[in-house]
Amino acid sequence: MIDIDLLKYPIGKFQKPNNILFDDLKEAIEGIKTLPKFLESTVKDFSEEQLDTQYRPGGWTVRQVVHHFADSHINAFIRFKLALTEENPTIKPYDEAAWANLSDSDLPIEISVGILKNIHFKWGTILDQMSKSDFSRTYFHPESQKSVPLDEVTLMYNWHGKHHLAHIQALIIRENW
Repeated sequence: MIDIDLLKYPIGKFQKPNNILFDDLKEAIEGIKTLPKFLESTVKDFSEEQLDTQYRPGGWTVRQVVHHFADSHINAFIRFKLALTEENPTIKPYDEAAWANLSDSDLPIEISVGILKNIHFKWGTILDQMSKSDFSRTYFHPESQKSVPLDEVTLMYNWHGKHHLAHIQALIIRENW
């Protein structure tokens, strides 16, 4: 029997620590900076058929996951910049599932891997220079109706990268690729 929750959340759901320590942030920043390299090395030898395989029943294909990374992390980078330059700006949510079904999700994955490399390089540069007070800056998320501090967002996007990378890695193991 398939454990759908394990397929959905192979590393578990994101859990914000009660206290975010500097070491937590350093680890998350390093994870964000290195994600594109790990993603690229994971999918570089995939065939077209493998790229068009769903990572779980009813889930996205590997190709859609790679393009989702770019879409999501572009939004995250912009949200960071907004929070660093405005007082608690309201961010714009988007429909991830609808974006994953747009025609650009059929493009070669190298396009989104390249976007990720560049966005993460810029994002990492900013993260490395942020002060403790910068990490306490917030943006307002209208769906959750709460202000979210950048230290939490940093941890969440590190988790997000590991989460989707684990989807692909679990598929590799299950399919014996």
